[in-house]
Amino acid sequence: MRRALVAVVFGVSVVTLAPAAAASAGLAAVPDQRPDQRPDQRPAQWPGQRGTAAGERVVLVGIPGLMWSDVTPEDTPALWRLAGESAVGSLSARTVRKDGTCPYDGWLTVSAGVRSAVGGRCGMAPTPGASGQGAVVPQFSWLWEVREQDDAGTLGQALHTAGRTTMAVGPGAALALADRAGRVDVYAADTGRAAELTRADVVAVEIPDLIAPYISADRLSEVPEAVSPQARRAAARAADARLGSVLPRLGRATVLVAGIGDHGPVPHLRVAMLRDPDTTGPATTSPDTTSPGSAGAAGPGRTLGARSTHRDDMIILPDLTATVLALAGVAAPANVVGVPVETHGTSSGTTGATGGSLAEGVAALRTADVAGQTIRNTTGVFFTTLAVLQVLFYLTAFLLLRRRERLPAVRSAAVALAAIPASTYLVNLLPWARTAQPVLTLFASIAAIAAALTLAALAGPWRRGVLGPLTVIAAVTAAVLLGDLLTGTPLQLNSLMGYTGVVGARYYGLGNIPFALLATAVLLVTTAAADRLVRSGRKGVAVALIAVLGAFAMLLDGWPGVGSDFGGVIAFVPGIAVTAMLVAGKRVSVVKLGAFCAAGGVLVMAIAYLDYLRPPASQTHLGRFAGQVADGTFLPVISRKLGAMLATLLSPNLMPVVIAAFAFLVFALLRPGTASAGVLPIAFERAPTLKAGLLGALVSGVVGMLVNDSGAAVLSMALALAVPLVLSAGIRALQYGEPAPAAAAPSPPMSPPASLAG
Repeated sequence: MRRALVAVVFGVSVVTLAPAAAASAGLAAVPDQRPDQRPDQRPAQWPGQRGTAAGERVVLVGIPGLMWSDVTPEDTPALWRLAGESAVGSLSARTVRKDGTCPYDGWLTVSAGVRSAVGGRCGMAPTPGASGQGAVVPQFSWLWEVREQDDAGTLGQALHTAGRTTMAVGPGAALALADRAGRVDVYAADTGRAAELTRADVVAVEIPDLIAPYISADRLSEVPEAVSPQARRAAARAADARLGSVLPRLGRATVLVAGIGDHGPVPHLRVAMLRDPDTTGPATTSPDTTSPGSAGAAGPGRTLGARSTHRDDMIILPDLTATVLALAGVAAPANVVGVPVETHGTSSGTTGATGGSLAEGVAALRTADVAGQTIRNTTGVFFTTLAVLQVLFYLTAFLLLRRRERLPAVRSAAVALAAIPASTYLVNLLPWARTAQPVLTLFASIAAIAAALTLAALAGPWRRGVLGPLTVIAAVTAAVLLGDLLTGTPLQLNSLMGYTGVVGARYYGLGNIPFALLATAVLLVTTAAADRLVRSGRKGVAVALIAVLGAFAMLLDGWPGVGSDFGGVIAFVPGIAVTAMLVAGKRVSVVKLGAFCAAGGVLVMAIAYLDYLRPPASQTHLGRFAGQVADGTFLPVISRKLGAMLATLLSPNLMPVVIAAFAFLVFALLRPGTASAGVLPIAFERAPTLKAGLLGALVSGVVGMLVNDSGAAVLSMALALAVPLVLSAGIRALQYGEPAPAAAAPSPPMSPPASLAG
């Protein structure tokens, strides 16, 4: 076992740290990668193509900083009325900054069709200079010549190339619709001077009243809440009054309203609405007299989502670019990563997201922001607490196991620690974000669920078996994550071990931490099931079981639109292969391990290529990466992800878990009598397949760490689940001295590196 563990760690490190493996680093974590090549160097892809239809008039109204908590019938009657006439959803306004999106970056992202940032501290967009009836954004080429924002001007250039006319009201709107020369056809400085808003095919309107109090010296405030709630309400009322004066002058047009940008360094989910004059009618209840908590407000019964997020009620900034182009009848250039928005639900007076009234639908969108903010603000505390608990557990277990004292308590603590990850997902079955104290409710609920899972694992009829509690916790973890994948990942969204739309790193599919937990849980539960088959002499069936169930989980992990996990497939394949080979009694060399990693890379690229063959609007980031490989623009993506992975190796919340778990594991194997009273050797003796499952999980964890931008988070979570469960199995075997099965011989160890040199 000692030689096997050394071989796994050494072999995986040698094989997967190569640049080719790092090339796939964490692609699933960022849903909208952009080519590095300048648009004017891609003439075949850059020009917009004339649509097959003439298109329709479309108006984009940007109100930077607008949240659903600002929208009430009392303070913002125009917005409330418009919400009653529209499909409504949340806008994830994240660009490439870590902390907040200033209006300049928000409008620039709409212009580019891909997440963009001007760099440095920023505020409002620059004031354009007059040019006849239109205007020109000053020094527009500076954006790509100096700031490397190569895609700036995508939207305006595509519209002009297709023969569409543009009108902008306000500097931000001019930035959004400017073509590559920085020009818009018609321009007005503000809504008061926009005498005619029907003079162009595509109109963008900036309403700056809400964001203005947060701007100082043309820079967005770095204070999270720079103005008082009363001042914010006044600013929201001013923005609403301006919108109310604009809407009657738009004529017959599809209207998009979006909270483009944040009001400070803390990101929030923003307002998104789409009013289609052909399919959306007005609300039946006067918005002036309906309170936000009333069930009487009759909404349109539709939510606004997009395939970019795979959510029925959430879109991203680049989706606005794609939507404007689609409504105008213009084909989107290849560099646009957004997709046209989609409406969901019916016009029966209920919102599709909640099955209730407009007021209930808006309340649900507000709750989504509360949930995202809570997760964003408490994730660091949670992982720090988890790291402390893990380190304390290993220290305490080391001391008590040496003396063979309090073994039941150590076993219970091990199972409880392993139950925490599944609890962080199951808690989203409860309405914790709707309570008065969401943080307290969240942590209390996680603790209660973990306690219930621990009790079920230790008190059920399976408690007498060496692998009983291990199987229960691993099976629950795997079932929760697989079930979540098959139902659109509602549990991973706004989860402490998942992702949030507020942060915007991922919106659907299997995140890097959930991958580590899924791979570990699947490998442990399949080897636990295989143990019985090995005992009865059916080793071939056991190997087939591991291969089939592992392959099923792996395909869900990597399949576009389901798990959509690039690096996870690369890491899952060698984990499954190593586990199956060890159960089969085969030796695993470093060469074979490298071949398994390469096979994972080939498999995920095949999946990505199949995704690439689909229409652009249907592709996930897997297909887009395949396209970047085809046109040679993928290297910047790899560089960014590799840098992010290396940065995690210094994380104070993650590396203590890795170091403590590995130190305990290695010491327990090298000095079993001193470190752990021999619990690991006896566990592997009583349940021979358990060693294969642990080694397979370690392989997936180490490879996953090297090929995902979450880096150490992947390995730390694999260890946090696997080591306590294996330790609990060893304590059970030690407590009851269960005899080793006669038919179960330990699997041969993996070959040490020295023996492979020749």
